Amino acid sequence: MLDNPNEAILPDFTTVEYAMARARLIARGLTNEEAAVEVLETIWTFNNDAAKDAWAEQAEIELRQVQEAQRVAAEQEEERQQVLEDELIAARKEEHKKNKAKFVPVSTAKIPTIPIVIPSHCAVCKLKTRDYCELFYFTNKGLSEAKKNLLSTEPQGLILVLGADGQQMWVNADETRDSKTVIIKDKNLSWEEFNEAAQCMITAM
Repeated sequence: MLDNPNEAILPDFTTVEYAMARARLIARGLTNEEAAVEVLETIWTFNNDAAKDAWAEQAEIELRQVQEAQRVAAEQEEERQQVLEDELIAARKEEHKKNKAKFVPVSTAKIPTIPIVIPSHCAVCKLKTRDYCELFYFTNKGLSEAKKNLLSTEPQGLILVLGADGQQMWVNADETRDSKTVIIKDKNLSWEEFNEAAQCMITAM
């Protein structure tokens, strides 16, 4: 059905166009043309009501077909997206296997706010053996000298020293002395240098 019967307009059965229809009804027993017009209107209304019912049923069928098509399309799209997601996950797993270093998690640890104290080898050796250690090694100047010596590439020799347990052992010469550094005795340190050394020495220990 192409035309919507709900939009149809009742024809004027009194016109010449319907004269033959009226004549046939009168010939079959109707008394006059008014009665014939009334019968024609009744027949048209009956047919139009039936057409309206058929139109409504057709519209409902078409609606169900559209809804079904949309449902199928949605399922197909969902399946397509799932396939893409599965492929993406598989590709990521394969990428993880091939480039493990690329996916190493970034540490969220905070940057330390306390400066790292790296005294000279000589100072460290003295602390380990519980020998007396000059505070100079832990002043800013002493730590600066230790940093210079640490970056030095000159070869160092070995010497024999007595350990804390009384046993002799071989150690690097630069662990027992800093030949290039002039050591300031504790009594000659300024109060500023003393405060620097005390805090750094505690941190190093």
